[in-house]
Amino acid sequence: MDGGGRVLFAVRGDRSEDFAAYGAPASAASAEGVVLPRPLRRVVRFIVSLCSGRIAIPAHAGKVSFVGFYSAIAVYGVVIGGHGPAVSHALTSFAGFAIEDVKVTGNEQTSEIDILQLLGLDGSTSLLGLDITAARQSLSDLPWVESAEVRKIYPSTVEVVLRERKAYGIWQHGTELSLIEKSGSVIAPLRDNKFASLPLFVGRDAETAASDVETEFAKFPEIASRVKAYVRVAGRRWDIHLDNGVVVKLPEDGVAGALERLSRLDADQQLLSRDIAAVDLRLSDRTTVQLTPEAQERRLVAVEERRKALKKAGQSI
Repeated sequence: MDGGGRVLFAVRGDRSEDFAAYGAPASAASAEGVVLPRPLRRVVRFIVSLCSGRIAIPAHAGKVSFVGFYSAIAVYGVVIGGHGPAVSHALTSFAGFAIEDVKVTGNEQTSEIDILQLLGLDGSTSLLGLDITAARQSLSDLPWVESAEVRKIYPSTVEVVLRERKAYGIWQHGTELSLIEKSGSVIAPLRDNKFASLPLFVGRDAETAASDVETEFAKFPEIASRVKAYVRVAGRRWDIHLDNGVVVKLPEDGVAGALERLSRLDADQQLLSRDIAAVDLRLSDRTTVQLTPEAQERRLVAVEERRKALKKAGQSI
């Protein structure tokens, strides 16, 4: 009994020491039966050891904690205030990744100034912070740009490769003049005279039908070279205005046949070089020629003189 009691006392004595190490009296633990969770025991043990001096605190722990605390506050303020991208650009630029050179190719009509403005380069922009996808989309939205490629060349160069749209003709709608592609898509308003040599298409739906009619005229280059404007009439057919003011009225269908007839008349009789106002080819079985007012007046004078001459000769008209 004494031996067993002594053993039991030793075990209880050990448990009392354990509870004392956690800062809790053994009697209280036995009376209340409080058992702390394992993670919390470690925390309590660390705090008790720290307060009792059994754990040594490094000499500069306070300074490091101070710097870390205020650094965390600064980072939090930057993020909350939305200044993260600016700070990131500044740091990476300071590290040697500031964009110093932009190489642009394929821009015949697009200004390099417009390209640089869309890229948002201000001399301190970081190559790491440049959003390639956003830059490509912004450049593709320019009027003349069909597609754009943007590449980063480390440490400080941006390469821009553009594919531009091709101007096919000038479309006049009302009082507005616009440059169009062969498909009829509008590129941009006409601002200068460097595209004056392009064919002019006038009227509603003229831009979408432009390539078809020009393809027909390409078979007759001697006539096509004299065309000043293609005028769309009621969205169905064309009136062609030549450089000498003559208007050629084409049919809705059978344009190739009408142009062949016109080419033959011009080759045989120099029709388009005469003093006429219009040639009507809308009917396949006849060609109607309208004289200019001056030519009509001369013709009337000639007819009257002939009538007088015949009358004088005693002949009837």
